[in-house]
Amino acid sequence: MINKVTIYCSSSNSLPSKYYEETKKIGQLLAKENITIIYGGGSSGLMGTLADSALENDGKVIGVIPRFMKAVEWDHKGVNLMIETEDMAERKKILIEGTDAVIALPGGVGTFEELFEVLSAKRLGLFTKPIIIYNFQGFYNPIIEMLETCVKENFMGKQHRDIWTEVTQLEDLIEAMKNAPAWSESAINNAKT
Repeated sequence: MINKVTIYCSSSNSLPSKYYEETKKIGQLLAKENITIIYGGGSSGLMGTLADSALENDGKVIGVIPRFMKAVEWDHKGVNLMIETEDMAERKKILIEGTDAVIALPGGVGTFEELFEVLSAKRLGLFTKPIIIYNFQGFYNPIIEMLETCVKENFMGKQHRDIWTEVTQLEDLIEAMKNAPAWSESAINNAKT
């Protein structure tokens, strides 16, 4: 059952409009499905679009933001709950506590950092929930290609492909979370080889 989803995404206000439009649809979809969004707490960029869209559709949104960002008023004022953290490391930890899945939307280095940290945590068995890479219009092609190269060159085993699920269409997002390959103790043990 998917009740809470953590979403990593950009805070930039300078993106092509297609990214905001798609993020708005994601906020609407998750609100319609009664899935609580946990995100980085920002009011700008895809972060703000996601939160606004979900809230406008009676969705529930939880923000997690470091105090230094709140001090410069980067926080969204309308979310249902805003959790303040001491730093970025605590923020990333809280973002995945109690979540049922993670979705990485297009973003920059902050989004990549969050994505790779949760991929690594799953590889080590510290996080076992679905990780969805939303490859909207091929945005994540280079990263997925790099991950596939890691598998091909044996930096990662073939079983590591089960750590993440790539989604390219909005209509596949919910099913991808529900049907992501299990990452169990046996998968973690097999991943050591």
